[in-house]
Amino acid sequence: MNRLHNFSAGPGALPLSVLEEARDEMLSFGTAGASVMEISHRSPEFTAVLEAAKQHLRDLLGLTDEWHVLFLQGGASLQFYQTALNFLGDGQTADYVNTGAWASKAIKEAKRCGNVNVAASSEEDAFSYIPPVDTWKLSDNPAYVHFTSNNTIYGTEFRTDPKVNAPLVCDASSDFLSRPIDLSGYGLIYAGAQKNIGPAGATVVLVRDSFLQTARKGVPTMLDYSVHAAKLFNTPPVFAIYMVEKVLRWLKDLGGLGSMQRRNETKASMLYSQIDSSGFYRGTVQPESRSLMNVTFRLPSEELDARFISEAKSQGLVALKGYRTVGGIRASIYNACEPDSVRALADFMAEFERVNG
Repeated sequence: MNRLHNFSAGPGALPLSVLEEARDEMLSFGTAGASVMEISHRSPEFTAVLEAAKQHLRDLLGLTDEWHVLFLQGGASLQFYQTALNFLGDGQTADYVNTGAWASKAIKEAKRCGNVNVAASSEEDAFSYIPPVDTWKLSDNPAYVHFTSNNTIYGTEFRTDPKVNAPLVCDASSDFLSRPIDLSGYGLIYAGAQKNIGPAGATVVLVRDSFLQTARKGVPTMLDYSVHAAKLFNTPPVFAIYMVEKVLRWLKDLGGLGSMQRRNETKASMLYSQIDSSGFYRGTVQPESRSLMNVTFRLPSEELDARFISEAKSQGLVALKGYRTVGGIRASIYNACEPDSVRALADFMAEFERVNG
């Protein structure tokens, strides 16, 4: 087995201990006598997994009974449409903050359902910063305010929870459970699992009951949050949930979200310190908006970018190529990316600069 230092932006790294546990249970899960992928989604064995995953989320985030915990499918891309379909009623306006490609896609889908006001955007500066909340031009009475908490392509992140006079709806796909969250302003949070809490296939949706009560009626059954909040309506993504439960347990064992935040800050500082101490590397994000999950930077030329990626791969540092539309370097250091991997990358950066700078 030759596991490399994995900086993939998604699907992202998973904890080794979780993978090993899943490996050991692959052929026979518990007393089921079959793989978890082969048993009924309504069996006692899988029901226990599902309920444990929900309870782990409640424990990690401090969720009260007013919150519904759902595991859906379709990724954040479906949620772009589903949130607006449920909560953007006739004659209403929803406010959106545009901080990158995924926020732009969410705006496009919401416009299929009703009126959208783009309250703030950093597009004019290549999405290199998070617009301060006090600059947002909000509607008089928005149905909700939508934002993307971390932007994987451009490497920006909301480091605190916005405070506005409307329910917050958040796409938290790429920094979910990387830090504690102040839930007081939120109506709904959704996150594709594949970046920070599990494999592809499951989408976590947290919806406050009082916000759910404002949802439109007559929404198609599979897209109606109320249907999924009431019962297990259809076959869920069984294996993905099974893996998410293990990752959530791993998070709790490490000390919870406060400990994870400190771990993530330490990892990110290794790379940002290397960038800031150098005239060779150039960060692409304004410092106050830097992501702890996706560290983006460039070298003096595209030729050096390509050489950096190639030589890093030869040293076991993989998936560092920037998103196809922006180029450069991107190191995705989600929760499960180990500090030793980040340290290896920082050391490689120092040596590469010594030889090529």
